[in-house]
Formats: sequence, C-alpha cells, structure tokens
Amino acid sequence: MAQAAQATIGDSEFDRDTAVTLRAPGVYDTELSAGWTIISAVNGGYLLATLGRALADALPHPDPFTISAYYLTASQAGPATIRTETVRTGRTLSTGQASLYQRDADGNEVERIRVLASYGDLDTLPDDVRTTATPPEFPPVEHCFGPQDAPEHRPVEGSSAITDRLWLKIDPATLGWALGAPTGKGEMRAWFGLADGRDADPLSLLLAVDALPPTAFDLGLKGWVPTVELTVHIRCRPAPGPLRVAITTRNLAGGFLEEDAEVWDSADRLVAQSRQLARARLS
Repeated sequence: MAQAAQATIGDSEFDRDTAVTLRAPGVYDTELSAGWTIISAVNGGYLLATLGRALADALPHPDPFTISAYYLTASQAGPATIRTETVRTGRTLSTGQASLYQRDADGNEVERIRVLASYGDLDTLPDDVRTTATPPEFPPVEHCFGPQDAPEHRPVEGSSAITDRLWLKIDPATLGWALGAPTGKGEMRAWFGLADGRDADPLSLLLAVDALPPTAFDLGLKGWVPTVELTVHIRCRPAPGPLRVAITTRNLAGGFLEEDAEVWDSADRLVAQSRQLARARLS
C-alpha cells in the first residue's frame, strides 16, 4: 500500500481513534471509530488498545505488561465511557482494571468489555533473553498478498473498514481459504503495520494480535469469529519497521477455538504474545 507520508507515534489515525479524554477521576470519554469495524462490530484489538490507553493514563506506569479482556457484548461505533480503577501500585508494576460502557437503544448503560492489566516501564527491563522461540519463516513482502489482492468473494459479509487502516501482507501458504481451499492446519501469518506508516508501540501491539483474518478460515469455517477472552503479554518495545504476526489454532471443540499469536519485530525479537478464546460458527 502506497504511503504518501509516514505518520509518527502520537500523530496518526490510530492515536486519534484511540484517544481518551479525562472527564472525572478514573472516568474517560472516547469515540469508537467506524473505521475499525469488521462485520458490524468494532474490532477487539482496537477496543483493547483504547482501554489500554486509558489505563496508561490512570496508572503510574506507562506500558502494558499483561492485559486480559473479557468481551461481554459487541461494541458499536460511537461514544463510549471508560471507567478505571487502580487495584495496586508498586515500584515495578501497577495493576488496574477498566470497563467500557455504551448506551443501548433504550438509553441504558451496557458494559461492553472489562479488562484487568498490570503495567510497568519496558525501558527498565534487563536485556537478558533466554528463549527457544524462533521467528516465523516468511516469504518476502513482495511475495505476500494484501486485502487489495483478495478475490471478490469474502468469507465474511459486512463491513471490512478495518482493512483500510492496516497494512497487511499475508503469507500465501496461509491464504488458501481465500481461494476456497483452506489447508485445515489453523494457521495465519502476515507482515503487519498501520496503513499510514506509523511504527509500532506497546499499544498498537494490542491491536496487532487481533488484526489478522481468523485462523477459523484456514479450518474451513466462515463467518464472524467473536472473541470471548483475550490475554496479551507485551515483552519489549518494538523496533521500527514492519512486524511479523503468526497465529495458530490447535484445538476447536464444542464451537470454541483458541488462537495463539506471536508478534516479532524487525530486529527478530519476540515483542508480544497472546492467547484468545473465540466462538466459531460450525454450520
């Protein structure tokens, strides 16, 4: 995707659309943008980044280390209120919780998502890394395919506005579902970035883990795959440049599946990990 000028952290569409305004102690107003919708609901990673921004303001530490979200009802584009609570503060970590609310058609307040998170300062972490994890093997970007290359038939009907906000190049080995030939392995891999060229930071990593097409497509399923619970671990501040995201599903049972995601930066560092439980449409 061509980029006329690269946006910077703090001055991009993502930053504007996840902005929160403090109204009272612990209470923030926000406007959920229709630009981050899929089908008829707001993307779960975008929602998590918005609540993550509110907690970064409410807590004494700047960066999410671990954050778990429960998606209670589908969020819609429009005004929302975030209420935060500090659970504990310490020298290294602080823990807080937050909930996002919207009004229903009758004017009643409905809780959409609830999170519990621990925050710290990624810049203070030691450099010692001991791991058996290895970066996923990807074809070069020019050999991968983005939404603009997709055939007219889509496995999901409805809004795909979020694809205009993202720079995605999917590994063709995990793209068979788009041609009617899913592999059945439950894998999805892609180069990832924001369409305006903004580099990644800890908050945008909360989006990255939930921004690829669902692995359910590679299992031969179609339709919306709503998230029930999502836990993300941020391991370090990402280096500038494109990210590589690899997601796998090993078990689908009873109409639910897990998605395990790893996010690697341009310096070959594992910068984020996540696991989510999602519902799958079996018919």
